[in-house]
Amino acid sequence: MDETSQKIIDATMSLIRDKGYVATTTKDIAILAGVNECTLFRKFKNKKDIVMNGMEQEKWRGNLTPEIFRNVRWELQPDLEMFMEEYMNRITPDFVKLSIGLRAPQIYDETAPLIMKIPRAFVSSLIEYFQSMEQKGKLPHLDFEGLAMIIFSNTFGFTFLNASFDNKLTSINKENYIKTTVATFIQGIPHY
Repeated sequence: MDETSQKIIDATMSLIRDKGYVATTTKDIAILAGVNECTLFRKFKNKKDIVMNGMEQEKWRGNLTPEIFRNVRWELQPDLEMFMEEYMNRITPDFVKLSIGLRAPQIYDETAPLIMKIPRAFVSSLIEYFQSMEQKGKLPHLDFEGLAMIIFSNTFGFTFLNASFDNKLTSINKENYIKTTVATFIQGIPHY
């Protein structure tokens, strides 16, 4: 990727994060990137092409893969805290805002599968973890998908609300929220 193309991608993704896909114009992109619109169209077919190139770059997509959840102790509390912590460390407010900006109908069909990789990696990793805990005799057989969705919803909700309201919604910090959520979750699960 040449420097000019990268400037165009960075400008586009930043503007979409801040204004949304529809409100971001090629003129805005060119101004922020420090190029003229002709250069923009020589490098990319259109705004959607720029976005799709940006989504291929790690810096513009959430870096969440099942591999980051492999450092488990096989103890429910510290492991679930680790899952939530890893998610919250990687899914930054900028990524949350960008993913919201990329949900415009004009581009949703192309971006949704890429955005959905994040929750799928989290939920499937949790389901596999719960199944392994059952195999180890540390959990009874339960609705592991439902349990994974509870943890994901709590994790996503806190991350989304903090990104949306710049930590003004609650005074609870991330660490306390994680500990409280996991403790409450575990007290409702029969485990041994």
